[in-house]
Amino acid sequence: MMRIRFNLFFIFYFFLSVHIKAQSDRPLPSKAQLTWHEMEFYFFVHFGPNTFTDKEWGHGDEPEDVFNPTQLDCRQWARIAKQAGAKGIIITAKHHDGFCLWPSKYSTHTVRESKWKNGKGDVLKELSQACIEYGLKFGVYISPWDRNHPKYGTPQYNDVFVNMMKEIFTNYGPIWELWWDGANGEGPNGKKQVYDWDRFKKTVKTLSPNTVVFSDVGPHIRWVGNENGIAGKTNWNYLDTVGFTPGLGAPSTDILNTGNMFGKTWIPAECDVSIRPGWFWHANENDKVKMPEQLFDLYLRSVGRGSNLLLNVPPDRRGLINENDSTALVEFKKIRDKSFERNLLKGNIATVYNNLKGNLTKLITDENSNTYVTTRISKGGDSPPNFILKFNSETKINCLVLQEAISKGQQIKEMEIILIHDNTGIKDLHITTVGRKRIITFPAVSVDSVLLYIKESKSNAVLSEVAAYLIDEKLIEK
Repeated sequence: MMRIRFNLFFIFYFFLSVHIKAQSDRPLPSKAQLTWHEMEFYFFVHFGPNTFTDKEWGHGDEPEDVFNPTQLDCRQWARIAKQAGAKGIIITAKHHDGFCLWPSKYSTHTVRESKWKNGKGDVLKELSQACIEYGLKFGVYISPWDRNHPKYGTPQYNDVFVNMMKEIFTNYGPIWELWWDGANGEGPNGKKQVYDWDRFKKTVKTLSPNTVVFSDVGPHIRWVGNENGIAGKTNWNYLDTVGFTPGLGAPSTDILNTGNMFGKTWIPAECDVSIRPGWFWHANENDKVKMPEQLFDLYLRSVGRGSNLLLNVPPDRRGLINENDSTALVEFKKIRDKSFERNLLKGNIATVYNNLKGNLTKLITDENSNTYVTTRISKGGDSPPNFILKFNSETKINCLVLQEAISKGQQIKEMEIILIHDNTGIKDLHITTVGRKRIITFPAVSVDSVLLYIKESKSNAVLSEVAAYLIDEKLIEK
């Protein structure tokens, strides 16, 4: 391994200025998108007739009476979400079968026609109220595909879909995130619908301008390209959408997974995955719930790569989250808390050098994403590092967390991280993008310094936070 000698005069001479305004021609996130980035982890809830018919995609011909949860308790969902550290819940208000979990005036396939609460029930009302009570954001999934509605496949159906969205925003808002599935199959008349996406987007913007909208191509949040909950190791928050539409008209899954480095629109990725093999509850999957350690691994591969984690937790036929799921979720929270409870840079670092002004410890380790340090990329192999983090004493670590100040855009293309012990480089790590958060894990080593080289960047890079941790070795990303 190479040996690195520190010459403070050399370092100070070459270090660059702090707080230079980042120059970028890239688009920036909106205030609503920045708030979305801070959510990190929240629940998806698939619930409806499929819960009772043991299907994943209903055909729309199921009798309404099949939907009859015996102990529905949305407060239990919200309570478990809160205990798991999730910050919101997105509910499948209408899946492809067309069944509405609210008594819509624009369908006859709803909770109003079911036996549940003698047709007086309203899942959206109960869940939206529970989210308010527990301090959670409330989101809605509404599939444009409708395998039940007689007008599906005709121009009139777009009116129906718009009116349904108006009901949801008017009666159950505020809606934090609206989730559009791009599926487009045949309706009961054997026809497919031509979706008026422009009209749909304009409707949401008019009704609720602060709502972020998800689909394969946004306009605000994009699909990550898989249902495994895994973002690309290279993950840009930019995407080109001209000529693309949700569903079959979307970009390739590879592009959705990594984004476009020079994309014209800020559309970050959301990682959706189920805690079970299926999306709806099935009795034979009660013993197939993901273990807490598996959920933590998904966290590293989603949130730890600059995305958000949308974890599906489907209620059972009682209308309750199953005990196996809730146990795994609470333990998952414990693992996260324990892993990241102590930033080993905080209170244990002598200096963070970046420029002629020297010590920037407070700016880069203050756990405040609103403070940041701006720097330029390294030039050539002999260039000094952009950051030198010197510990007060030898410290054992196996996890680093980096954050860009994404309010200024996303700039870093490539970084090299060198772990130093006694002036010797003992570990050399390479990553590409950073974004909102990048979590890097590696076998534990004792270090006294960490060097950060920004090898390539689109413009001046803006780092807001660097943290170091020692987590359970069994949990590090393989």
